[in-house]
Amino acid sequence: MLKGKLQLPDKARRVFPDRLGSLVAGLVDKEDENGLYDSVFESGEELEFIQPDRAELCKESDYEFQCEYGDDCDLSLNDKMMEKEDAKTRKRSEKDGPGQVSVMEVFAADEKRSDIEHELSQKEINLEKLRRIASTGLPEGGGLRGTTWKLLLGYLPPSRDLWEKELTENRQKYAKLKEELLSSPSELNAVNNDVLNSDELNAEGDGGGPLKRHGVSHEDHPLSVGKSSAWHQYFQHTEIADQIDRDLQRTHPNIKFFSGDSSFSRKNRDAMRNILLLFAKLNPAIRYVQGMNEVLAPIFYVFSADTDQQNAANAEADSFSCFVRLLSDSVDHFCPQLDNSPVGILSTLSRLTDLLKANDEELWRHLEFTTKVKPQFYAFRWITLLLTQEFDLQCILRIWDSLLSNPSGVQVSLSLSHTHTHTHQD
Repeated sequence: MLKGKLQLPDKARRVFPDRLGSLVAGLVDKEDENGLYDSVFESGEELEFIQPDRAELCKESDYEFQCEYGDDCDLSLNDKMMEKEDAKTRKRSEKDGPGQVSVMEVFAADEKRSDIEHELSQKEINLEKLRRIASTGLPEGGGLRGTTWKLLLGYLPPSRDLWEKELTENRQKYAKLKEELLSSPSELNAVNNDVLNSDELNAEGDGGGPLKRHGVSHEDHPLSVGKSSAWHQYFQHTEIADQIDRDLQRTHPNIKFFSGDSSFSRKNRDAMRNILLLFAKLNPAIRYVQGMNEVLAPIFYVFSADTDQQNAANAEADSFSCFVRLLSDSVDHFCPQLDNSPVGILSTLSRLTDLLKANDEELWRHLEFTTKVKPQFYAFRWITLLLTQEFDLQCILRIWDSLLSNPSGVQVSLSLSHTHTHTHQD
């Protein structure tokens, strides 16, 4: 039994709220029609102060990946994503006209791609240099972002020689956990019976008599209410699974990768459902909290877009391990007992307020005195959901390049980035 090997640390086994981003009484998440917001960053840009008139730079329609080839999806995921990137480039070139992109900018982009490719090709990865490059944004395509994120999250070791071994072991562990925890008792019993019957045949040889029936115990049946019943434990997670399904239907509804009735989008939602449900079962004190789907989405999207077919095929297993690592960095924010501690949410909000005052006193005074809006009403969701509901997906990926590159952790990086990524909105 591999239970516990991919769990959060002990300090994380505490009760989460019903929803990420809504621990404060009276705080109601506001969703627009699409559940997304206009974004403000281009890949490779520094995180600087945002001018309101730049909101048109990041439209969901410019970046949205769509499976436009029907349910059969004859082209591979990566081929279609590359076609989408090419179409996006052509569209921008036509829109902007000649002379909009300088030769220096093209050279800078090519140089960054060369730098990251060179760094990832080294036998021993220099994580400090990798973080420095990633902090200014990673180039699109080629699986560079997926590999870099795995390194920044500690899923891949710096030594390339260990990558294959680590990936194989973690993917096998995930497959075993799925078999043990996501299969119904009848499915699991059938698998066990096949193994036992196979062993008996090998031991007895031909003509060993009829196969023996390995039934379940009296307590292990679908109507059992015994706490030790495998069926009872299985049905306990039905409500969680239903909640996950509802939330996945609302995850980036304008992006066909996540949304729609095609077999392609359903397959992606099923993979994310497995990850979230498995996390809930492995961490019964935390279980599933609404909003975890938003945090998982960028990871699974990036890993699925890897140009390496084996990596793309194992995006579910890799996403699970990286999702656990990412969430463990912020779990203290959801523990009421730690609210007033140095690692609690109140302390994080206080640090954010201090940073905002030091970097933009005008905005701080506007929020503190003019509108009298407390940080828990605008910054809580930023911190718990890692900005995934404030921007469209492509801009989230760019922001996460910087968040994940901070050696002190995502939450520290998140607090620092807020002082450079705000907009003046009432």
